[in-house]
Amino acid sequence: MARFSANLGFLWGDLPLLERIDRAAAAGFAAVELHWPYDTPAHAVKDGCARHGLTLLGINTPLGNTSIGESGLAALPGREAEFRSTFNSTLQWCLQSGASAIHVMPGVIHASERDAARDTLVRNLQYAADQMAPHGLTVLLEAINHRDKPGYFYARQSESNAIREATGRDNVKLMFDVYHVGVAEGDILTKLAEYFPHIGHIQIAAVPSRAEPDEGEVRYEAVIREIDRLGYAGWIGCEYKPRAAVEAGLKWMQAYR
Repeated sequence: MARFSANLGFLWGDLPLLERIDRAAAAGFAAVELHWPYDTPAHAVKDGCARHGLTLLGINTPLGNTSIGESGLAALPGREAEFRSTFNSTLQWCLQSGASAIHVMPGVIHASERDAARDTLVRNLQYAADQMAPHGLTVLLEAINHRDKPGYFYARQSESNAIREATGRDNVKLMFDVYHVGVAEGDILTKLAEYFPHIGHIQIAAVPSRAEPDEGEVRYEAVIREIDRLGYAGWIGCEYKPRAAVEAGLKWMQAYR
């Protein structure tokens, strides 16, 4: 049976994080996942989740300088020291909050820098994985489609999986976002089965709108059925942009409860 996590980067995104946690619990979610929660003390998030019995899943590494279009630091040559510094802060927040995974964001890369960026990314991921392994934590790699994020280091599952393989670390896994797969390459059910042994987390949203997963090109009844058939035991993150009030859009989950 599918288990859904509220992605509080998008759901109730206009509220302070601790209020979003309260709303997620009131809406019936049993887990939450975050984007960049660093302006809220980790212990407060841990206490808020514990108060409601919520499982805290993943967080993202910082984006870098968004004013110049940066979207992660891990693949940027010459920025290794900055990556390690920000990653170490992220890891401490993760440990203090009780989160179980970190999505390490590689960033936007110019084509001319791709070879150097690949080497930088692999080394930085190995560093991150080695710091996280003693704590039983998972590194997540997410391919993001180039319509939404032009120039992002990887847009397809084959690309992020090749980096996963190159790290040689067992605690590096794929974040399979059905929305990004649908936009970037399609053939979602085949991709699910192909990469299933390496998937650490799954996320969903409608294609192409990224709204609730009850509209658009993807029949989520079939996707959830395939996820269950494959024996996926993790959470499915609801990382969508609500059409209106979050609660009004949650009717779609009733079919899976």
